[in-house]
Amino acid sequence: MKSVAVIGASLAGLYAARALRAQGFDGRLVIVGEEHHRPYDRPPLSKAFLTGATADQGQLALADAEEIAELDAEWLLGTRATGLDTQERAVLLDGGRSLTTDGVVIATGATPRRLPGPAPAGTHTLRTLEDAQALRAELTRGPVRVVVIGGGFIGAEVASSCAALGHDVTVVEAAARPLVPQLGDTMAGICAALHADHGVTLLTGTGVARLHDGGAGHRVTAVELADGRLLPADVVVIGIGVRPHTAWLEGSGLPLDDGVCCDAGGVTPQPHIVAVGDVARADGTRAEHWTSATEQAAVAVRNLLAGRTVATHRSLPYFWSDQYGVRIQFAGRRLPTDIPRIVEGSPDDRSFLACYERDGRTTAVLALNRPRPFMRLRRELARAAQPVTT
Repeated sequence: MKSVAVIGASLAGLYAARALRAQGFDGRLVIVGEEHHRPYDRPPLSKAFLTGATADQGQLALADAEEIAELDAEWLLGTRATGLDTQERAVLLDGGRSLTTDGVVIATGATPRRLPGPAPAGTHTLRTLEDAQALRAELTRGPVRVVVIGGGFIGAEVASSCAALGHDVTVVEAAARPLVPQLGDTMAGICAALHADHGVTLLTGTGVARLHDGGAGHRVTAVELADGRLLPADVVVIGIGVRPHTAWLEGSGLPLDDGVCCDAGGVTPQPHIVAVGDVARADGTRAEHWTSATEQAAVAVRNLLAGRTVATHRSLPYFWSDQYGVRIQFAGRRLPTDIPRIVEGSPDDRSFLACYERDGRTTAVLALNRPRPFMRLRRELARAAQPVTT
């Protein structure tokens, strides 16, 4: 293999490029990115960057100038992939260009889901640096009424940042309680209480019917809920999840189903094409977490260079979220029937460690502001997970 193209210049794409060089690939390496920026860290966008604590976008960079030089890659930034010809091994690019390559790493990530219908001015999603800059500009003009649609991690983090900036914030969640699929009803309820602790209104069990504006071309004025209530709004943030960015792969022959379908090693039915990060549906599962994106890359690249699956990825699921000054950390594989047990601290103090148990053994661990004991238990769970098998 003399040339490899990495399609996607974000976290997973960068880690794939790093892995290629670390594993001895010394051929032509091309990194194609739709954004005009080199890889940057997305988690701070909803937190420190939004509040202004991290004001310099340079602080978000995932690689410094020295590493960029060492990667010895061709960067095609501000370039959108429009198709993939698997027979000719060519990536089609906007403007009618094409890129012929021996191997392809698909790392195009995901894009935010949006509400149906037009989006008035003042309506935002948060995924890219430009998204965060536009939202931050709105929030620094003075006190505004913010409605966040979606009470998942991104929605909760944005609500937390908006509250910290002194805005009036309401979170709308269609489910009876946010984060139940991830944490279970009891623990999700404790995390949901963080909103009320900081003066944020949480409305659950209702969806959004439509957004109101003052007429064509005017700003958003209100959010109409499915139950008929009307919430005045100056700024609306939509955080209802993401969908994998696979539209450019339609017609390529690759199997697409909520992501690029691949095996546990990231390998597609075309062995010279692998998928990593949010866009990869590996062995029937698609993970949207920072840690998964970084860990998948080394395994997928190893298989790409081998021309077949010689390694699989099965690390312990792990994610974290910072909300209202509380660090929420979760690791493990819990079932809905697993029972959470507080082993340290107290939910009343918003500082505790909980273990999920099944048949007398721990399957997952959740912590609020208990990083050290959490990491110890996470390591114990990880030993049994066998991150990479060959």
